[in-house]
Amino acid sequence: MFVDYAKIIIKSGDGGNGAATFRREKYVAAGGPDGGDGGKGGDIYFIVDADSNTLIDFRYTKKFKAENGQNGSGGHKFGKNGQDCYIKVPLGTIVKDAQTNKVIVDLSELGQKELVLKGGRGGKGNSHFATSTRQAPRFAIDGEKGKEKELILELKLLADVGLVGFPNVGKSTILSRVTKATPKIADYHFTTIDPNLGVVKTEHGDTFVLADIPGIIEGASEGVGLGIQFLRHVERTRLLLHVIDVAGVEGRNPVDDFNKINEELKKYSEKLAGRKQIIVANKIDSMQNDENYKALEKLAKEKDIKIFKISAVTGEGLNELFNYVAEIIKTLPKEDIVDVEDRVVYTLDDDEEQFTIDVINNEYIVQGPAVERLMGRVNIGDNESYAYMEKMLKKLGIETALKEKGVKEGDTVKILEWEFEWYE
Repeated sequence: MFVDYAKIIIKSGDGGNGAATFRREKYVAAGGPDGGDGGKGGDIYFIVDADSNTLIDFRYTKKFKAENGQNGSGGHKFGKNGQDCYIKVPLGTIVKDAQTNKVIVDLSELGQKELVLKGGRGGKGNSHFATSTRQAPRFAIDGEKGKEKELILELKLLADVGLVGFPNVGKSTILSRVTKATPKIADYHFTTIDPNLGVVKTEHGDTFVLADIPGIIEGASEGVGLGIQFLRHVERTRLLLHVIDVAGVEGRNPVDDFNKINEELKKYSEKLAGRKQIIVANKIDSMQNDENYKALEKLAKEKDIKIFKISAVTGEGLNELFNYVAEIIKTLPKEDIVDVEDRVVYTLDDDEEQFTIDVINNEYIVQGPAVERLMGRVNIGDNESYAYMEKMLKKLGIETALKEKGVKEGDTVKILEWEFEWYE
């Protein structure tokens, strides 16, 4: 079964907690702090699986989680890092953020491996906080929590040339004649409901990948029928072969068909509408007269588009067409869905500086990702850990922001579920 769309949830591993322990040995009265650091949480990677050509596995497995890092322990023993999680996807898969719809990565090369979500850092043990004035710190830092993200996976076929046109115009027949592909062929609409790929090898030895894109209809760009699913597979192609029935078997007007398909391409993507096209006038073996072809030939001349007359059934004109196609695609650049410079790797620092302060009933309420991360690291009941928290609040700019909001001595400051009385 061909599946080209899926939604999944990924979660990177939590970092392990640092240990607050002290060296205890015979004849050593005060051995000092020896708490080890927690291990790093596992990362999330996507890798290209050359043996896969569908996203069907993601219909049954929708959540992927990397392993948590282990906690540190005494004797300066560090916790073990969590194992990374590798998600295998077919060649041509696009990964998007489900919330923003922003493309995170384009997996379009064999052997490609991409880091998408980093795991939490391990917390530091108390041995890191020993100073000349604080020789026995009784606190350690908890590990950072991993992040959870909802992603969209879209499979966009990697083909050099795409066959587009209304249903039943002969696209599948063309594909079967010029490649070893065996698409389903019959004389009714939507025989093809999944894209088909084949490799064309011309008489001169040139090869390229040809895709039969299922019939696009009016309203496809708005999702009529399976429009959106069909159109996404045209995006990577470098050249479009616009197949049109010039025999008018179903009473269709070839010029109208050309304009309607191109209007759908334009509505879906301006970039796609500008893709180079060749008009393929098919079913010349069934033409009763050449009026339809002449009208289409006139249109092609006006738009400066190359036109070829063929019969997919008899094979007439196919060699000439595909020899020309082989030469043209050598001059056309490959389409990238996302620039390398634009790709995103989620980190736990994406929103490090983000916090908000709301004043409600004379309470100053501080919240946000930066605060959540900080409060997850401290032990409020420990004086030294509390002093570390105050230092970090100042470093994050929260103290300054509170003063700008008008906080004064005696006011209540609420940080997550903890309440404090402000003092200068």
